[in-house]
Amino acid sequence: MADPSSYRPKPGQIPDSPGVYKFRDEHRRVIYVGKAKSLRQRLSSYFQDVANLHPRTRTMVTTAASVEWTVVSTEVEALQLEYSWIKEFDPRFNVKYRDDKSYPSLAVTMGEEFPRVQVMRGPKKKGVRYFGPYAHAWAIRETVDLMLRVFPVRTCSAGVFKRSAQIGRPCLLGYIGKCSAPCVGRVSPEEHRELAEDFCDFMAGRTGAYLRRLEQRMQEAAEEMEYERAARLRDDIGALKRAMEKNAVVLADATDADLIALADDELEAAVQIFHVRGGRVRGQRGWVTDKVEAVDAAGLVEHALQQLYGEELGDAGEAGGRGGVPKEVLVPALPDPLEPIVEWLTARRGARVDLRIPQRGDKKDLMATVQRNAQQALALHKTKRASDLTTRSRALEEIAAALDLDSAPLRIECFDISHLQGDDVVASMVVFEDGLPRKSEYRRFQIKGRVGDTQVWHGTGQDDVRSMHEVVSRRFRRYLQEKQKTGEWQEEEPPGAVPVVAVGHDGSPAGSPAGSPTGDPAGEDAGPAGGPVGEDGRPRRFAYPPQLVVVDGGAPQVAAARRALEELGVDDVAVCGLAKRLEEVWLPGETDPVVLPRTSEGLYLLQRVRDEAHRFAIAYQRSKRGKSMKAGPLDAVPGLGGSRRQALLKHFGSLKRLRAATIEEICEVPGIGRKTAETVAAALAEAAPAAPAVNTATGEIIEDDGAVTAVPPGTRGTDT
Repeated sequence: MADPSSYRPKPGQIPDSPGVYKFRDEHRRVIYVGKAKSLRQRLSSYFQDVANLHPRTRTMVTTAASVEWTVVSTEVEALQLEYSWIKEFDPRFNVKYRDDKSYPSLAVTMGEEFPRVQVMRGPKKKGVRYFGPYAHAWAIRETVDLMLRVFPVRTCSAGVFKRSAQIGRPCLLGYIGKCSAPCVGRVSPEEHRELAEDFCDFMAGRTGAYLRRLEQRMQEAAEEMEYERAARLRDDIGALKRAMEKNAVVLADATDADLIALADDELEAAVQIFHVRGGRVRGQRGWVTDKVEAVDAAGLVEHALQQLYGEELGDAGEAGGRGGVPKEVLVPALPDPLEPIVEWLTARRGARVDLRIPQRGDKKDLMATVQRNAQQALALHKTKRASDLTTRSRALEEIAAALDLDSAPLRIECFDISHLQGDDVVASMVVFEDGLPRKSEYRRFQIKGRVGDTQVWHGTGQDDVRSMHEVVSRRFRRYLQEKQKTGEWQEEEPPGAVPVVAVGHDGSPAGSPAGSPTGDPAGEDAGPAGGPVGEDGRPRRFAYPPQLVVVDGGAPQVAAARRALEELGVDDVAVCGLAKRLEEVWLPGETDPVVLPRTSEGLYLLQRVRDEAHRFAIAYQRSKRGKSMKAGPLDAVPGLGGSRRQALLKHFGSLKRLRAATIEEICEVPGIGRKTAETVAAALAEAAPAAPAVNTATGEIIEDDGAVTAVPPGTRGTDT
């Protein structure tokens, strides 16, 4: 742990003005972001006697290794910059509410020619109107099912819509009157869009005028003795009223407001939000967060407001759904100071926003309901998580005791090798932090050859030991390279070292921007960046060392990993191996393994880490094998891209006919010159034609061009 006095700014260096500050750890990661009306007063409070600091603040300042700040002109600018940096750097000591993108919303895709009503999760998309979010998807489907009787808007997917248009027959909903069937032209695009607009207006709370219009039409139909039409209108009115009952009126003055309530203890806090539009509760969502910084109710409210409205623009009343900022936000405590947050919300809405604590009446009663929901959410979360926290802590302690480590291994990295009979050799690296997988930091490698060897030995046999030596060397060589950039490591690389090449999910080298030919996407199911960072605070790959390296294998693999670390001069990382057969834990230089009890939580955690590395490696190896199996002779032709390959196959109809074509005939394809045609002809001549496929049911040979040839008697049913 660092001594805060070692990086304390000199007297007079800190300005007495508004600003935002960042604490960084020894690896230059941003670990805390804060704002202050006076930077001098706020930062000075961190450098007092650590015994007087809050325990969480004490942990933060002793973890940090430096502090820096940015001066702004107003507190509103400080609020905006703080929010931007928290989203960008994901500091570990800031309050971060768990993302609620899994909450379902009712969405209407108004940007399409024929708008579609559907349940949608995830971030908002352009051209889509949202209503909600809701706690359960079934609640949305029940409401939509009731409303489709009156507003028969399309709900089918693009594939179903296209198929119905091709066959000229609508789906079942079109036959039972719950879809206007625009796919077969029963309504025009303009009429269908009008239906979608009415649907959105009704969901936005403008219900009274539409119901009165339906009732008037029902009375007119009854007066004209069109009783069937009147009965249908009566049923439509009943369906809409039942849908409205699902969103009962809670505020009589048709208020547009968000109500935020909190429930917290020393360690965690739960936040619940009710979205009220037109006097009705239109959506609900909530978060639970670890209180990693010393923060009171007012601070939690401020963080919740940033999370809720940091990416919203416009008036929520006009949007009618999830997007935008409402006219009124009711909270249990007011941030201090209040003016900057109100000014920030007003700027995002484009009109005045009232931020206040309800004192009496219906709003106070509804706030009490939201408060009860927050308390129940926190109680439920603690019930689910209590055993999980205890179990993970016990598992890490058992691992530390079994391996004789100085402290619990908070970061564990596991490596596994995968291949198919010596071909397509790959490796995986998975990361567990605090006993949980950190999927954004998973990495995978293509094994080329032994580090320091110019000869490529893979593909000629199975050698997991040398593969393990290579991948561990490459991973920690990158770690040392990152340390050299920051001046933390001055040793020269050993002679004969092979450049490090870590690959992304597409098998391309890491380190270049995603989307480029050598893009390095984050690991599978990548989450928000929160790992090692560069000088600018952005994530760096391979820069954060583990406390424990686990390899899938026994003593030989462990010895290879330890030798790789020793060759690089890395002596502060523990190594162990987990053998599959007897689940034994092997340590470097030991002749006998460590046998953990079968009921040990530490053994269970090591098994999870090992199995996750195995799964990740197998998935990568299979994807590479699948790509190689799908490759054809045209894929190897230099300078022949996908478009021209398709043009050749479309022109000739099959690979067999292309192989039989002359160079002049190949030149007739648009975009194919004579040089390319000669290259294609040469490549096809070198590639041996594939064995013919046989229809085992009929015994006929299926040619490349789709023709069928009878098989001579006596040969049917044989493998080809």
